Amino acid sequence: MKAVFVTEPGGPEVLEVRDVPAPVPGPGEVLIDVVAAGLNRADVQQRKGHYPPPPGASEILGLEVSGRISGFGPGVAKPFSKGDKVVALLAGGGYAQQVAVPAEQVLRIPEGVDLVTAASLPEVAATVYSNLYMTAQLQAGETVLIHGATGGIGTMAIQMAKAFGAVVATTAGSQEKVSTAKAYLNADIAIDYTREDFVDSLRAQNGGKGADVILDVVGAKYLDKNIDALETYGRLVVIGLQGGRRAELDLGKLLAKRLAVIGTSLRPRAVAEKGVIMDAVRDAVWPLVADGTVKPLVAKTFALDQVRAAHRYFDSGDHVGKVLLLL
Repeated sequence: MKAVFVTEPGGPEVLEVRDVPAPVPGPGEVLIDVVAAGLNRADVQQRKGHYPPPPGASEILGLEVSGRISGFGPGVAKPFSKGDKVVALLAGGGYAQQVAVPAEQVLRIPEGVDLVTAASLPEVAATVYSNLYMTAQLQAGETVLIHGATGGIGTMAIQMAKAFGAVVATTAGSQEKVSTAKAYLNADIAIDYTREDFVDSLRAQNGGKGADVILDVVGAKYLDKNIDALETYGRLVVIGLQGGRRAELDLGKLLAKRLAVIGTSLRPRAVAEKGVIMDAVRDAVWPLVADGTVKPLVAKTFALDQVRAAHRYFDSGDHVGKVLLLL
């Protein structure tokens, strides 16, 4: 089969399509003929040499795919059949024509979603639902601040939080993206962080109130401002480090407002834990996708041999929604 490898840490030019042996599904795994794979920030970080795969995971990039089940390892407990149209959450291996993955991390695609578009869903749906609802316990009527309005995480988080009754604020890097967040994604508040201080703007547009929950992909650069933006008993969930790893934290602010700062990542979690998350996504999120309340957004698709162009486009930050590779 064909798969994408990173020849050395660097830019998109280090990506190379190679012929490699097809995977053999192990105990509890299903084999998927991949139709499409989603690009994620973690892929870029791995490409640059900053985010190695967990022990035992494939060195091939790719954390989510859609496709058809073509085989089974021994002991698969889930009731799948060959030919089922599915999506899968991966620890690696998605930029390939086939992938073997634990059955717990596989779901049938939502009703009404085509097989290519479905590749945009598993990683972002699992990340957003697990962090906003299973970890931060976001409640209807609370205010959530989502950084990065128009990326894959942001577009899913805005729609999901709105669907579950939260007041949604978000940040973006241009007036065009601010307009998209409000007009298309239905965010209540959208802030251009290049022009405004997001802490002041959030409170000014939210009746003086800050955020109860913040979903942050930036990390160190935003830590102090995020603490200032939180209300009493607020929860900051850090899921990315685009703005650095290290920052100083004023513990006095944390204690005074009784805040929680939580760091999470999905990729290295145990199979059983990922299975719990995927089951929750199937039960809570798939119905919203099926009825059109939450819309999967695909910015652009690229053929496998255009993987370098796909990463250049992803790196540009111009996309609204997900970037997909077609296998």
